[in-house]
Amino acid sequence: MRKILVVGAGQSGLQIALGLQSQGYEVTLMSNRTADEIRTGRVMSTQCMFHTALQHERDLQLNFWESQAPKIEGLGVSVAAPGSWAEGPAARAIDWLGRLDGYAQSIDQRVKMAGWMETFAQRGGQLVIHGAAVGDLDYFARTYDLVLVAAGKGELVQMFGRDAERSPYSEPQRALAVSYVHGLGPRPEHPDTEGVRCNLVPGVGELFVMPCLTTSGRADILFWEGIPGGPLDVFNGVKDPAEHLSLTLELMERYVPWEYARATKVELTDAGGTLAGRYAPTVRNPVGRLPGGGLVLGVADVVVANDPITGQGSNSASKCAAAYLSSIVERGDKPFDEEWMRATFDRYWNTAQHVTKWTNAMLAPPPEHILNLIGAAGELQPVADRFANGFNDPADFENFFYDPEKTQAYLVEVSGAGAA
Repeated sequence: MRKILVVGAGQSGLQIALGLQSQGYEVTLMSNRTADEIRTGRVMSTQCMFHTALQHERDLQLNFWESQAPKIEGLGVSVAAPGSWAEGPAARAIDWLGRLDGYAQSIDQRVKMAGWMETFAQRGGQLVIHGAAVGDLDYFARTYDLVLVAAGKGELVQMFGRDAERSPYSEPQRALAVSYVHGLGPRPEHPDTEGVRCNLVPGVGELFVMPCLTTSGRADILFWEGIPGGPLDVFNGVKDPAEHLSLTLELMERYVPWEYARATKVELTDAGGTLAGRYAPTVRNPVGRLPGGGLVLGVADVVVANDPITGQGSNSASKCAAAYLSSIVERGDKPFDEEWMRATFDRYWNTAQHVTKWTNAMLAPPPEHILNLIGAAGELQPVADRFANGFNDPADFENFFYDPEKTQAYLVEVSGAGAA
């Protein structure tokens, strides 16, 4: 029986640990917090998992909360008319809703990670509550067949060198601010459809609104992404959750009043329901070299960290876990050497590269052909639907998004089909 150590108990670390456990591997999982500390702590993320990522969980029978979580059936885009907020609340220039082929869901990671961690322990897995340092891994690398590093923050990440060719940004491109709330009203335009709402405010930032399941039941996430130094970049140093929510709502009233209109009665889900921060999107070398010569393999956002503007973090973590799990099982009794580690990462990069390209494109000011595409989606439902489903399969954006000629050809084709 092969012995594997997974360091980090997030989406990817736990999904891999539980998957390997179900295949008969001897798995040790290291977490710096207990399940109870996670469950009662601060929110860790926004997360909206689309069909493919959810299916990876179903395949491992880990979809414990699927019947309780809201089923997100649409993805809407609104664009504020540039400069319309100068004199008063902003006006909408664009507003549409694309339909998802398979529903998405958002489950607060405090609920999921705590539940999965308890399941891992109940099934006989060895759970070690300890924040791992490089020195610890140096020791463990000699006693395990494979060490996977799935803890995306702290000193362990520094073992994996930045891949400059794949990392165009060296600084954070957005200031992030999250609030989990109860009491948000429905969108009057589509009162019966649970949807993720992407509100784009040109030159200022974005507000995302999504229904989720949290520790206290159904809730909604309000998530600002502000251009650094701009009017949304005001959450740094705000420690009081009530002040954080108040700031969130003030900014909504000015820049996205159509969303603010349904948020006048909201309150935070709990004292840990806010989060703020920023980080530079980075792709790293997947193999970490320990001082004693041992090798460790980086997982998910340890090696590919994208800005959350495209909502891909937990999706990518799930896809990475699925790819790594297959590679480990297929390896059989052969050594997990450096060549295997790089090939395993490349298998994940086949999908992750599309996420990174799309996310980095969305962080930049949109070129004219993208504005035309987003505008056309308001008139042509197939365009809205295809854009929405790109969140599940970002590889499709290669076919109609980046190249102005492909975008134009696609719009002509859809317009012609509509006319016919």
